[in-house]
Amino acid sequence: MNAIAPPIQNLSAGIPVNNLWLLMLYASEFRYLIDEYGGTESIDEDVASLVADVLCSQVEARLKRNLTYGYKHSTRDLNRVRGRINVLETYSQQLLQKGKVRCTFEELSVDTPRNRYICAALTRVASLVGKKSLKLRCHKLAQSMIERGVSPMFDVSYHPKNERFGRHELADRKVLTTAELAFNLALINESATNGYFASPDKQAEWVRKLFEKAVGGFYDLKLDKSWSVKPGKRLNWQIDDASEQIEQLMPSMQLDISLENEELQQRIVIDTKFTSITTKRFHGGESFKSGYIYQLYTYLRSQEVLSEPMSLTSTGMLLHPSVGVNYDEHVTIQGHQLRFCTIDLSRSSMEISHQLFELIHE
Repeated sequence: MNAIAPPIQNLSAGIPVNNLWLLMLYASEFRYLIDEYGGTESIDEDVASLVADVLCSQVEARLKRNLTYGYKHSTRDLNRVRGRINVLETYSQQLLQKGKVRCTFEELSVDTPRNRYICAALTRVASLVGKKSLKLRCHKLAQSMIERGVSPMFDVSYHPKNERFGRHELADRKVLTTAELAFNLALINESATNGYFASPDKQAEWVRKLFEKAVGGFYDLKLDKSWSVKPGKRLNWQIDDASEQIEQLMPSMQLDISLENEELQQRIVIDTKFTSITTKRFHGGESFKSGYIYQLYTYLRSQEVLSEPMSLTSTGMLLHPSVGVNYDEHVTIQGHQLRFCTIDLSRSSMEISHQLFELIHE
């Protein structure tokens, strides 16, 4: 039964932290672990444990073959010249009388920003898991890295996305991606109050993007191979004539998610929003938002090509998250079905997955 959707400032505040963790997992490249772990039912409250377990396994593999080295700046008093001599400090400290010089140089070390980030991630994710054996495993691995020369402190400005990885560094990229996921889980948990997401106004844009990526990741994981999942697909206007500057001034179109099935001759365009699905009418009551309908209608009609049957009957879906309400309405306009749907993110992980799956297979 439908109910009045809550305003956006209350929406993210009603989403349990565990479900935000689940969205993050679906949005990540480790979404395949959900099925390997035993399905959505098995990870209803264990997303952090799953991520911690994967991170530990990756770190254990790295420790067996030694941590990756990198160059770092070092300054030390040496009895021979290495790198650049710090003349002022050498003379002010009277080091020459001791047969030494102060040098600044580059040296190979395991104490790199990458390894510090991974070590810190182990400690952070350990605080999220309830299983004592897994918590101990995280702390032991972090201690092992420290004993091998990795500093427990890391630069907060460091981010794995700024790294460039060579072909031989694939394992590093994977473990850093997992470490980033662990940090994000911890940040959400630290922002939570009484088990719910805090500061919704500041975080609404971040959660909106997360919701979009998670929905795309879910369908990429769950739909069979007959479906093609294309997140962020760009659309072209079918222009017959144009002025000189139209190319620079005409806005582009980009879909959130496009699903296509050649066998079924079916195309579904999904536009995700992180707002209430309805708005208040001026004279009372509720209605769907006209601007979103115009946008979706444009996506569908602008791509019609007589030689492509799917383009003439494609379905458009506005998909909103909700808390405690449910909408699944549809209307067919000029051969295209428009759907207005919500996913209740206050429900269990299994129910959320079931809702998303049923939207495509109804």
